[in-house]
Amino acid sequence: MTYILSALVVLGLLIFVHELGHFLLAKLFGVGVEKFSLGFGPKIIGKTIGETEYLLSAFPLGGYVKMIGESPDVELPPEDVHRSFMAKPPLQRIAIVAAGPVFNLLFALLLFIVIYMLGVPAATTRVGEVLDGKPAAAAGIKPQDLVMSVNGRSVTRWDEFSALIADSKGLPLDITVKRGESLHSFRIVPETREGKNLFGEKVIYPAIGVVAAAEMVTDRFSPPMAVVKGTQQCWKVIKLTLLSIVKLIERVVPLDTVGGPIMIAKMAGEQAAAGGVNLIAFMALLSINLGILNLLPVPILDGGHLLFFTMELIFRRPVTARAREIAQQIGLAMLLSLMVLAFYNDIVRYVINRG
Repeated sequence: MTYILSALVVLGLLIFVHELGHFLLAKLFGVGVEKFSLGFGPKIIGKTIGETEYLLSAFPLGGYVKMIGESPDVELPPEDVHRSFMAKPPLQRIAIVAAGPVFNLLFALLLFIVIYMLGVPAATTRVGEVLDGKPAAAAGIKPQDLVMSVNGRSVTRWDEFSALIADSKGLPLDITVKRGESLHSFRIVPETREGKNLFGEKVIYPAIGVVAAAEMVTDRFSPPMAVVKGTQQCWKVIKLTLLSIVKLIERVVPLDTVGGPIMIAKMAGEQAAAGGVNLIAFMALLSINLGILNLLPVPILDGGHLLFFTMELIFRRPVTARAREIAQQIGLAMLLSLMVLAFYNDIVRYVINRG
């Protein structure tokens, strides 16, 4: 039950942010909004305020904002024409449609900023293990040494230390460590090691043969620095998400890694149990995924509508109704296929294999 509630809270908030983007930009450009719904299908509860009915619907895997005159084929009363979506210039329609995914990306950025203000765990540069026969052991590095600098550059966190080794391209490194109350300096030539990256691809990288100790600290940042750190982290996740989509299309990432609602519910529950910061980070990750996936140029998604409106802007005429209909049928088939795959993977992972 905890998993389900956590997933409903996470998904509900992300869907609300997405639809809020569409809603606010529609109102900004004077487009009438008939419905604002969290969820699809039958209405559970609803309340009309002004011209807009605000709904909570039965199926919580999405939402929608229904605007006046969304379809060019619908005939409107004369008094509603100027407030219809399709009567607005293409650039305004593009802004309204893009606002949903953009709000998801901005929400993720806000969450990352909050995370860096609350505090993120980080490993110090304390060495936990020195691997036998490796460059660090040959040079004289010992367990419990605290790495202070690499090539004259001060380091306080293990990820900084690891990044400098990875960027060394195998060239000699001058490493200074603190052992007890004294400092010791070593020149170490990294060895070349073969491994796999996040996507399972073979990579060659330099290494010296040390493992971090389990010495953790919590780094908290001032609001200005949290904005910098949060922006950097948000951009990293966006790039990683885009690369993951490319790797999935290339079949480098297997299709059985695609997850659906069960996977989201399980992960949301686990992150909620691990603590508030973990849940916020998971929500930021999902928000970025939701934003980017909706920007893909697939008919029926926001990205598909953006493609149509951009074509209208370029060619000075709207895409024909027949072309839109065919494209949306293709997009719907693609989306349903992806949903079937995600549900199938969830069933195999969590029901058949008890993952």
